[in-house]
Amino acid sequence: MTSWLRPNVADPVIDVAGKTLPLAIKRHPTAKKLVMRLAPDGSEIRITMPRWGQSRDALAFAQSRMGWLERQLGNVADAAQPEHGTILPFRGSELEIVWDETARRTPVVDDGQIIIGGAQESLKPRLEKWLRTEAQPLMAADLAHYCCVAGVGTPPIRLSRAQRRWGSCSSSGTVRINWRLIMAPDFVRRSVVAHEVAHLVHFDHSPAFHALLGDIFEEPIETANRWLKTDGRTLYQYFG
Repeated sequence: MTSWLRPNVADPVIDVAGKTLPLAIKRHPTAKKLVMRLAPDGSEIRITMPRWGQSRDALAFAQSRMGWLERQLGNVADAAQPEHGTILPFRGSELEIVWDETARRTPVVDDGQIIIGGAQESLKPRLEKWLRTEAQPLMAADLAHYCCVAGVGTPPIRLSRAQRRWGSCSSSGTVRINWRLIMAPDFVRRSVVAHEVAHLVHFDHSPAFHALLGDIFEEPIETANRWLKTDGRTLYQYFG
């Protein structure tokens, strides 16, 4: 499919597989090369470049990798508005959203359904709040478990809204886990928590780090990583 650049506009855009996507260009003081990523929901192309780089360089860079962009865009699931009848993933299972004006505003899970009342126009934020509420204690329990297995203290945990990273561990020890993982299978969520616990001991991806991760995580880490690579983006189609 024909694609072209538009370098003479205030907000750079590029056409990819029939969609016009904006380029979000970030100049970073320590960047030494151009790095390109597609937003998880496919809404924009993000390019990080050295601080002296020019917009036309970013546009040319994107153009030269059109095939990669088309493949990445093809992997993005179509956005699904959480509403009556939508199937919502939860801990690896599928729940049908059932809106009932006589039901409680707080969601209730029953026999493969998530039943919710209240105003229909506020379903999305209330469902997201419910998912985050469900995620917090589960992820905190995961963290406590793997810290115990690894023989380290349990640091604070925070829920992350990151658009790219599933988890992170700061130098101060705080662990952040992407709240959307509550929608993934349990073993996937737990693998990310175990990964960050291993970083509490080894703040790198050295052989020692991977050895520790293999020791504390009870399932093949490759299976969880494969799920995140092939299906992880689908978790953004409901709450971008």
